Amino acid sequence: MKPCSVTVSTECSLAHCDASPFLNFSFGASSSQRSSCLSNNISVGRFYRNNSLFSTRATTHVPPKYNIVASFPEKISPAKVLRHILELPGVHQGPACFDALSAKLVEKAGFSYCFTSGFSISAARLALPDTGFISYGEMVDQGQQITQAVLIPVIGDGDNGYGNAMNVKRTVKGYIKAGFAGIILEDQVSPKACGHTRGRRVVSREEAVMKIKAAIDARNESGSDIVIVARTDSRQALSLDESLWRSRAFADAGADVLFIDALASKDEMKAFCEISPVVPKMANMLEGGGKTPILNPLELEELGYKLVAYPLSLIGVSIQAMQDSLTAIKGGRIPPPGSMPSFEEIKEILGFNTYYEEEKRYATRQLSSEKGGNSYGIQPMARDDTSRRGQSSQDPIVEVITPEVYTNSGADRSGGAFSGIWSRTLRIKITGRDGFEKLDVRIPAGFLDGITNVVPALGGVNIKELLDDAAEEVGGKILLDFKDTMGDRIQVFLE
Repeated sequence: MKPCSVTVSTECSLAHCDASPFLNFSFGASSSQRSSCLSNNISVGRFYRNNSLFSTRATTHVPPKYNIVASFPEKISPAKVLRHILELPGVHQGPACFDALSAKLVEKAGFSYCFTSGFSISAARLALPDTGFISYGEMVDQGQQITQAVLIPVIGDGDNGYGNAMNVKRTVKGYIKAGFAGIILEDQVSPKACGHTRGRRVVSREEAVMKIKAAIDARNESGSDIVIVARTDSRQALSLDESLWRSRAFADAGADVLFIDALASKDEMKAFCEISPVVPKMANMLEGGGKTPILNPLELEELGYKLVAYPLSLIGVSIQAMQDSLTAIKGGRIPPPGSMPSFEEIKEILGFNTYYEEEKRYATRQLSSEKGGNSYGIQPMARDDTSRRGQSSQDPIVEVITPEVYTNSGADRSGGAFSGIWSRTLRIKITGRDGFEKLDVRIPAGFLDGITNVVPALGGVNIKELLDDAAEEVGGKILLDFKDTMGDRIQVFLE
């Protein structure tokens, strides 16, 4: 445990303490002073760092110059965070996401947790209805991408567990490994039907309860604390009384949260919240017209709900926005201002600026030139308009050094085998590891000092010695043939 101290003024918000996602607060004062603090509406306990959670209990009136000491464990599991959300007063809203981006937007909007929606994932990933098409493997894969994109806990839609009790165990263990904080398991038969739609059928009471027990066993075997949300669709498939019976049985079996889908009235919702009162209840506010009345969070809290899901908002507005944008583009326009974020805002959402800042930590000296050269250091020459006529803008511009301007020692045509080298040409060819040609140039064979400007990988190679050995040969010779550290093949020929 690592302690940290935060000195707070008479009125403050604990949300400003950014030491950990999850903190234990205590006061550095005597018991009488702590009692005084508590009488001033100070909540001493656990807080999650997310702003929406802090807004519930964190803004307090604290006597001047009291020290709040925060201690926290090294790592908090998402399930542990979700369980403490369930302990907080009030109802907690959770929009349903369908991919990593939508989950990130939920988090950035300040929500303390979110759901995954099987309906929305089936729509976004397969463009198919939520009628059992999407598989366990696809849901786990999508879920892992979602949980890795955010810090807030995510409750995964586990459908009917994708089979019998043994399949349920595999599903729960897979969702734990994927990083989910909770899993919703329903009692529908296979293939399942989407909530609030026709054709829903449920398994027997015994099988439904046994699946919840199997889920709890899988959690215990994994050493996890994943939250089990037990859902029944029997209200629509059979009756309200049957759904209430099953919910009680799920609570007795050890479910952490209860959920009856498609309750048809406020009275039915109230009756549901009155059973097994110590077990949190979940509401599903199906936007756009489902069977359950749409109530605001305060009304849901009064009824006794703890969690509330909004399954269609994000996928629904995304579909509408894409349709509107496509209509605009087809009409020769672009989406109007205000209908989409600016490019800069999109980059900020996706973390470009954060990436650039972190990238600086690992910056190294690159071979590529920032002054207009390519990755092998060839610099374009300044050319007048006349020299550009008739040349494509895609043609490479290579500076060729002639004997007349090369006066360095050893290149002066005087005596020895090397003196005749100016009549020969060095051809440098570079083929990328993808098989495409990157470079093919010819330079005077005496231009040794400048060859590393063309190909830095040749630095340290004694080209003069290789030329001495090959200068008297007729018909050309390959001097070098190797792969550099980037995997490119570099060949040097004497022609």
